[in-house]
Amino acid sequence: MTQQGAALQTYNNELVKCIEELCFKRDELNKQIKQEEDEKARLQHDIRILTEKLSRVNESLARRLTARAEFDRTIAETEAAYMKILESSQTLLNVLKKETGNLTKATELRNSKDH
Repeated sequence: MTQQGAALQTYNNELVKCIEELCFKRDELNKQIKQEEDEKARLQHDIRILTEKLSRVNESLARRLTARAEFDRTIAETEAAYMKILESSQTLLNVLKKETGNLTKATELRNSKDH
């Protein structure tokens, strides 16, 4: 019987050792799980912060793009109107030169007839 008792004691010691080893491995795994859960929470927080920032940047960008389009439209309209003014000024200048020439000729003819 002592031999059976000794075998039982050996088995018992090995079982306790295996259970302790399993508990140690579980504790190590729990530490890793906790670290990953912390990392996950930190990443989710960062994602929320970045998503909010992205939303604000998108809104600001949309406003600026709209403002730029208004600038582009105003500039195009102003340049077109300015070109019309230049064309009209050139036409007016040409008409004025022609009329001045005609008036000068008419005046010279009258002056030469008067003398």
